[in-house]
Amino acid sequence: MISSYSDLIKATESEQEPQRLLFVFCRAELPDDASAEEKAAFERGEGGALTPVICVDKAPQEASQFSALVEESRTTGQSWDVVFVAAMSGRGGTPPSSDEAQQPMTMMVESIRMGHISNYLPLDTDGNAVNLG
Repeated sequence: MISSYSDLIKATESEQEPQRLLFVFCRAELPDDASAEEKAAFERGEGGALTPVICVDKAPQEASQFSALVEESRTTGQSWDVVFVAAMSGRGGTPPSSDEAQQPMTMMVESIRMGHISNYLPLDTDGNAVNLG
């Protein structure tokens, strides 16, 4: 069971094939047509829509510390509330390249926009897994 970013990094190290991590940082936003009830829930930190604002792929060794990843994300000037993470496996001992990660990353962003998030690990700004169900 993966409950934190450090658990994820440990899991990638135990995989037979080298991994590449895909990150989609999202900001919680309230839709323009939100009802008063939805606005009140959003003010309590509930509900809203997750909008992708940053995406990046990295080898696990490039992002071994969540704090460094957070710091790098802050340099973009984009605030975020949740980051979704997925892993890609390499083949024959060769890790996936950044170029190979582009199409899966695009698909990941689109599925998050559509609300299909069950295949990804959602983490809060401290690197802890969150339940968005």
